[in-house]
Amino acid sequence: MRRSAEPDHPGNQQAPPWWHRAVFYQVYVRSFADASGDGVGDLDGIRSRLGYLELLGVDGLWLTPFYASPMADHGYDVADPRAVDPLFGDLDAFDRLVADAHARGIKITVDVVPNHVSDRHRWFQEALAAGPGSAERARFFFRDGRGDGPPNNWTSVFGGPAWTRVPDGQWYLHLFAPEQPDLNWDNSEVRADLVTTLRFWLDRGVDGFRIDVAHGMAKPAGLPDMPEYLRVVHGAHGHGPDDPRFDNDEVHEVHRLIRKVTDEYPGSMAVGEIWVQTDDRFARYVRPDELHLGFNFALVGADFDADAVRRAIDLSLAAVSRSPAPPTWTLSNHDVPRHVSRYGGGDVGARRARAMALVELALPGVVYLYNGEELGLPSVDLPDWALQDPIWERSGHTERGRDGARVPLPWEGSAPPFAFTEGESTWLPIPPEWAGLTVEAQLEDPESMLSLYRQALELRKTHPGFEGTGLEWYGAPPGCFAYRRKGGGLICALNTSGAPVPLPPGEILLSSGPIEGTDLPPETSVWLV
Repeated sequence: MRRSAEPDHPGNQQAPPWWHRAVFYQVYVRSFADASGDGVGDLDGIRSRLGYLELLGVDGLWLTPFYASPMADHGYDVADPRAVDPLFGDLDAFDRLVADAHARGIKITVDVVPNHVSDRHRWFQEALAAGPGSAERARFFFRDGRGDGPPNNWTSVFGGPAWTRVPDGQWYLHLFAPEQPDLNWDNSEVRADLVTTLRFWLDRGVDGFRIDVAHGMAKPAGLPDMPEYLRVVHGAHGHGPDDPRFDNDEVHEVHRLIRKVTDEYPGSMAVGEIWVQTDDRFARYVRPDELHLGFNFALVGADFDADAVRRAIDLSLAAVSRSPAPPTWTLSNHDVPRHVSRYGGGDVGARRARAMALVELALPGVVYLYNGEELGLPSVDLPDWALQDPIWERSGHTERGRDGARVPLPWEGSAPPFAFTEGESTWLPIPPEWAGLTVEAQLEDPESMLSLYRQALELRKTHPGFEGTGLEWYGAPPGCFAYRRKGGGLICALNTSGAPVPLPPGEILLSSGPIEGTDLPPETSVWLV
């Protein structure tokens, strides 16, 4: 279905696109809500909780992959990008979710995984059967080895080599798990299939896409060796500027292709997962003919320190300063430890997370929340037997992986599974100490993390202090900062020092913790007008 253009502002001023100030909520589908009773979240589970998301005040959802998959990497190994895995429902369930979300004014964006497919994908099975030199193998990176070894020294971001040998002696490339062979983006069939996939979901009413590993896909000619110092670094975000596996210039042709398709559907958008090393490299992904938005992870990498956070904000603003794209902010996602834990855990981590929530939500641009952060959930130290992330096995049990940030959400009740499912167990165990963090426990508590998020999102959407797209910094004591939104006038101040500091002038609109008198306490942020 083609969409009509966004409405104009009064006075024939073109309105900015809906996503320019949106708050997105990342739904890790496996862990949000389970309607089928099997302990794994699903599409009908999301639909059953849309009322909560409307109450929270988010503008759009980002759904992690729900496509047909053997689940070697929890859905990021896609066997059919145009089918729903039975674990999550079916296309009818997806259509119901889109219709009900739109009826509540909530946009739906979905993950697209263009760097690789599942080894169960029809194309890869055809490639294995067809043999060396075939057109089927040309869709991937099949190569002869060097002697008895792989074609080059590349490592997987999950650990171990990035090559696996097949019975006829050739090797295939997989920058992630062996069950995720990389696609060859020089192949016209690969490009055409992505266009088909994008149109398939746009025609079903989705409002946009999150592009997984948007800095991947393109590979350099000849597949040269990577520097030895990078071979011990795991993670798609750990590469350096001289890493041949990522951020090759040819990747921008893929994003221009994506942009051409979304331009056929007015009101649709694409955001890229972009782990690059410099602002200049980042800016290339959000040029006018490429992605509408780019995830900038500077805040994710910043400690709870005013100077570090200010530096991250400045870097993020600079990265899009010459682009039509607004800045995009996030504190957590399914690939990193939850920020309550990164900031120290326990009461300290929770206070700091509350403070950073107000810092983030006062910034101009787009915000991505990760499901459960509004409840103050920490990462969970899971027992060995529960770990499922392929990083755990691929690293030889030296890296515990990302499961601790993916534990299912607690909704209500006093014991696991906290109404996440009607079944008896969940795909990852929910700790019983989360009884005080359930949605039910927090909804009626005006001092809860959830209440803070609800108030902040409501003010962000309705208060004139949040107008404008720029900010200016105030002078502040060591360990603190304050910035003012240009155009609206909202002031946000943060104190990461160990002592109270004088508040900036203004009337308090919202604070992350109690404020008495004229001082801003440590580990606290405040909004003033």
